[in-house]
Amino acid sequence: MNFIKNNLANLLTLGNLFSGCVGAIHLILGDYQTTAICLILSSIFDFFDGFVARAVHSNSNLGLQLDSLADMVSFGLIPGLTMYAALGPGNELLGLHFPFEIQYIGLLVTVFSCLRLAIFNLDEEQRYYFKGLNTPTNTVLLFGLYYAFKETNAFSFLFESPLLLVLLTILTSWLLISPIKMMAMKFKSKKLKDNYPKAVLLIGGIAILAIFQIVGIPMLVIYYILVSLVFQRQLG
Repeated sequence: MNFIKNNLANLLTLGNLFSGCVGAIHLILGDYQTTAICLILSSIFDFFDGFVARAVHSNSNLGLQLDSLADMVSFGLIPGLTMYAALGPGNELLGLHFPFEIQYIGLLVTVFSCLRLAIFNLDEEQRYYFKGLNTPTNTVLLFGLYYAFKETNAFSFLFESPLLLVLLTILTSWLLISPIKMMAMKFKSKKLKDNYPKAVLLIGGIAILAIFQIVGIPMLVIYYILVSLVFQRQLG
């Protein structure tokens, strides 16, 4: 019984990893809809592994390492593959011919996701806020844009321009390791004045999703970034 209790959270983390692996395979095969389902499952597993670990007091260094390794696949590899798929084959950009397919530039997101996860594991400051954009949120942004484009042809201006996609890759890669404070949904107190930024994010986020639905998913991340920028001083 103690074995199950001590390893239940780790089992959920491994569920995150397995779901991420399946999602990555289907994304490579062009089945982005199955990838979307896998990302939802990974997000659920990622949330509940920490919740369960705290509830049964089974936090461990093993669990911490497993969590980052699982996130590296679900929220590191998949967004990189998303940009890889979005860029498509070709070695020309701005009239220049490169000695490699420019779609490999999309994998910079995976490289910087790995770096971000390693930094996060060593940084003890990020208790009530994130330093830089966290990997699950970055995945929601990039895959959300791709999914909305595939389903509704939204953001076509972005996906019809390799230059904009490369710039988006570079920007999000930087955001992952940037010193910018990003809001975390952790509460210092129950006072409204201490949680005003979170209330603004929650109310605005609900409105965005209600109005724009699928298209609103990546827009929600952009709104999250903007709110975090506005309330930088309150996030410390």
